[in-house]
Amino acid sequence: MSTNKITTLFNIQYPIIQAGMIWASGWKLASAVSNAGGLGLLGAGSMYPEVLREHIQKCKKATDKPFGVNVPMLYPNIQEIMDIIVEEGVTIVFTSAGNPKTWTAFLKEKGITVVHVVSSVKFALKAQEAGVDAVVAEGFEAGGHNGREETTTFTLIPMVKEKLTVPLIAAGGIATGRGMLAAMVLGADGVQVGSRFAATVESSSHEKFKHAIVEAQDGDTHVTLKELAPVRLIKNKFFHDVVALYSTGPSVDDLKTLLGRARAKKGMFEGDLDEGELEIGQIAGIINNIIPAGDVVAEMIKEFEAAKKEAVNL
Repeated sequence: MSTNKITTLFNIQYPIIQAGMIWASGWKLASAVSNAGGLGLLGAGSMYPEVLREHIQKCKKATDKPFGVNVPMLYPNIQEIMDIIVEEGVTIVFTSAGNPKTWTAFLKEKGITVVHVVSSVKFALKAQEAGVDAVVAEGFEAGGHNGREETTTFTLIPMVKEKLTVPLIAAGGIATGRGMLAAMVLGADGVQVGSRFAATVESSSHEKFKHAIVEAQDGDTHVTLKELAPVRLIKNKFFHDVVALYSTGPSVDDLKTLLGRARAKKGMFEGDLDEGELEIGQIAGIINNIIPAGDVVAEMIKEFEAAKKEAVNL
């Protein structure tokens, strides 16, 4: 496919970005996506600072192509994480879950390309004002931590496109070439893909979680815990425990007590399908196999090109 704003910005072959998901996006996945022509991201949200350093170093050895780091800004050790990113010469950073003004100038001064993830037009404009190089607009279909606005990708992308001048990346509910084409017709310059890459050979998630993604059908995920941070989960025992607690009119502290610590790690990394948080997007309903990440990229591009030809004849 031809170059565009996103392939030019990141110096990549295809405008496909692998989301920096916690417990899924280690160096094996990021390097595989980058080697296949997309942009791989390391998910710093589930890594202690020195673990992140190790993954950056391994990723550099595994690919000579561009890759980046996703940093959720609500996590601790943020200064240490940013220092490591600079020390290791990372050139692309995606920030999320926080105010883009906090770190954008610091990163830009170091020559780093900065992208911020948002869930609304208001926050897209704030990110642009903060000086980011591009924005990811993520719809409510997405897995993991989600926007409070409940705006779906199909409505969010054209609304953001109307107001934005920097390049726009669509996320949430995109796992196929057809989905990619639809997002780009609506105004996106590229796509960020999470759930489809979580169910790949190179994903660092537990095999049981990968199979849970494959088995998930439409309606099997739901956003909950909005009082803490909205998160889309597969409906398992833990999810139903949350629902039962809500029926009692719980306080925020009650919800925090039930959630406890490391629920996402327990489910996604350790494979506890009953007591863990199983974060995945609605698009899991059409993910039917666990394949290499490079094959995901190749299949998406092949389907994108075929769908584009079909669209010409509509």
